[in-house]
Amino acid sequence: MKRISMALTAVTAVVLALLVAPVANAAGVTATFLKVSDWGSGFEGKVTVKNDTTSAVSTWSVALDFPSGYSISSSWDAVRSSSGQTHTFTPPTWAGPLAPGASVTFGFNGTPGNFAGISACRVNGGSCSGGPVTLPGAPTGLSGTSTAATISLSWTAASGAASYNIYRNGSKVGTSTGTSYTDSGLTANTSYSYQVSASNSAGEGPKSSSVSVTTKTGTDPVGSRRAAPYLYMGWGDPPNPQTVMNATGIKWFTMAFILSSGGCNPAWDGARPLQGSADATAIAQIRAAGGDIVPSIGGWSGNKLGPNCSTPEALAGAYQKVIDAYGLKAIDVDIENSDEFENEVVQDRILNALKIVKQNNPGIQTILTFGTSTTGPNYYGNRLIERAAALNANIDVFTLMPFDFGSSNIYNDTVNASVGLNNKLKSVFGWTTAQAYAHQGISGMNGLSDQQEMTTTATWQNITNWAKTNGLSRLAFWSVNRDRGCAGGGVVSNCSGIAQPDWEFTRITAGF
Repeated sequence: MKRISMALTAVTAVVLALLVAPVANAAGVTATFLKVSDWGSGFEGKVTVKNDTTSAVSTWSVALDFPSGYSISSSWDAVRSSSGQTHTFTPPTWAGPLAPGASVTFGFNGTPGNFAGISACRVNGGSCSGGPVTLPGAPTGLSGTSTAATISLSWTAASGAASYNIYRNGSKVGTSTGTSYTDSGLTANTSYSYQVSASNSAGEGPKSSSVSVTTKTGTDPVGSRRAAPYLYMGWGDPPNPQTVMNATGIKWFTMAFILSSGGCNPAWDGARPLQGSADATAIAQIRAAGGDIVPSIGGWSGNKLGPNCSTPEALAGAYQKVIDAYGLKAIDVDIENSDEFENEVVQDRILNALKIVKQNNPGIQTILTFGTSTTGPNYYGNRLIERAAALNANIDVFTLMPFDFGSSNIYNDTVNASVGLNNKLKSVFGWTTAQAYAHQGISGMNGLSDQQEMTTTATWQNITNWAKTNGLSRLAFWSVNRDRGCAGGGVVSNCSGIAQPDWEFTRITAGF
């Protein structure tokens, strides 16, 4: 899926200096917050972290508390995790120690505008005004939800925490920088006991009260049809998924985007970790409300795994890390642009990797999502299908993105493109019309597309009805973040650019 960038108009800068608490044995680390611009409906902030000590600082963690009603829509040059109004930033994976006298900066965009400043800040669990760092308290409110093979935990933040330790049946099984964690690879119909403790530079605090959670019976079958619109936690004022679920009845989301954090290592947006991130928190919220997710691996832009992993085996290993982190039932590879879709070597690498994934994860569903012409797959799309058959990749669903392709009538061109894909699948695999449609999906773009193509709620309802009538397996759109009305707003990240009730495209999709 294509990401949309927004031009920001700088307003008068406001500087708010914040003294940062010392790291253990390293007093004199400071942070300065600068409001770079404020355009009424949003603002840009920048934080400079400086090491005024005589020794290198190996790491740092800056936690910012925002006033009620304010949120962060995107950030850069740091790894961010969010819990309620608290946003914690840590160094990116590529950063080295902070030398004496050196400084680093990270930034973020937030909403709404007229931002007066943060409410509080902490560094490595200590007060920003300085003083000794004390042990954090015990986390509270620990709870969990389960599938047959996973348990998703969530808890209330502990005062002074920089990270959390997760214990299963008394043994430590993982860590998290946020207030959620998914434990995977578990046995069906089995009870597990969990506790969580908080840590900072002073050490590990006391454990929480224990909670027992039982995994479900059976294998949690994938099912033959899935509505799963895209949700992106790194962009476009991401909504609380439970709010959307309660308002629309949607159960599944496609979570964007898994990229490379350097080499063949997967991370959300190439920066946010699989555990302890805003993405992991959203997944826990979705599962707690009875839903589930499909991760989207790739996308239009960014540093992708396909070109960075040198062999199919290495790429399959990167995919496996994502599968294991969340105990997934399905994965989507959004194969786009010249680095993956139009690169024949990388196409084959992705297909062979997905073949390995299918062999190592019986029952998992594999999805390919790619662009199209108005009459069906183009050269690279046709090649992808032909090579999937030749390599015996066993792809479950081929999903077209019928937008940004010069359409004058989105409904007609979506149907025509889908019929073209159906004909190609029948020709290559020898399927009947019905069998081919059962291996197809549609992933549209709600409201205005990047090329100003118009998909109204009425048009999307017609597309949904057609897809359901013809037995397609997947329906998605880009994106839930944009599923809010803003007539005349143009192509932006947090609304559709047209008049519509909030979450209407999602509500229609839920009826698929």
